Amino acid sequence: MQSKNPVIGKLGRNGRQAWGGPQASPEYLQSMYDAPAYAPPTAARPMTIDDVVVRGFITLGTLVASAALAWYLNLGAVIIFPAVIVGLVLGLIVSFKQSTNPALILGYSVSYGLAIGVISNYYNDRFDGIVFQAVLGTMVAFGGTLAVYALKIFRPTPKFIKFVVAAGFAAIGLMLVNWIASIFTDGGLGLRTDSPIGWIFSVAMILLGCFFLLLDFDAVEQGVRAGVPERYSWLMAFGLTVSLVWIYLEILRFVSYFFNND
Repeated sequence: MQSKNPVIGKLGRNGRQAWGGPQASPEYLQSMYDAPAYAPPTAARPMTIDDVVVRGFITLGTLVASAALAWYLNLGAVIIFPAVIVGLVLGLIVSFKQSTNPALILGYSVSYGLAIGVISNYYNDRFDGIVFQAVLGTMVAFGGTLAVYALKIFRPTPKFIKFVVAAGFAAIGLMLVNWIASIFTDGGLGLRTDSPIGWIFSVAMILLGCFFLLLDFDAVEQGVRAGVPERYSWLMAFGLTVSLVWIYLEILRFVSYFFNND
């Protein structure tokens, strides 16, 4: 059965082309037989769960360290926009090229870490202790989603994957429309306001982030089973980090609606 993971599918096609497959002719096989014996090149070591865990700690640790630095130096809001733009560009390059380049992935972590550090500092100044609650909520969301996947309570299907991807694009589109509307009307569509529609939208975004985590776990499991090269653990770690960033920011916003400093 063909994998629904595009990285694994691509590797599989490349493998069939490289080692002959159905298109290998008798003449080609005979030339291989007649060629002098030599040691074949060492194949790349297949990816393991431990590889993903280690790369995940490195990627997420880089993001947290960058956020802590931005918080400690009290960098102003002026850094948010350029940091987000740089991180977004690097993230799009990694996503669309399926790049395993550690420099690009860690560059994304540094850029978004700076932005998250400034945003977190701003929220914590307004609502003392909110960052701790958001971090705790993110850990609970991660642990709960992992448990759901590990216990096989739910596994992503092709239809579910299409739904999550479509919902992700729809959510980004709605946030863009809301931002444009806010230029002309205070609060825009109300998606990012302390109101029932804002609460519902935030909960939906948190759930969507957890759905993306399910897809990330599924990609890791498929990659290990397919024996993809070890370097792809960087790509898996990148996906997990992006999902956790999404969940953290959404929980931070949602908790702020109900936070009480009294």
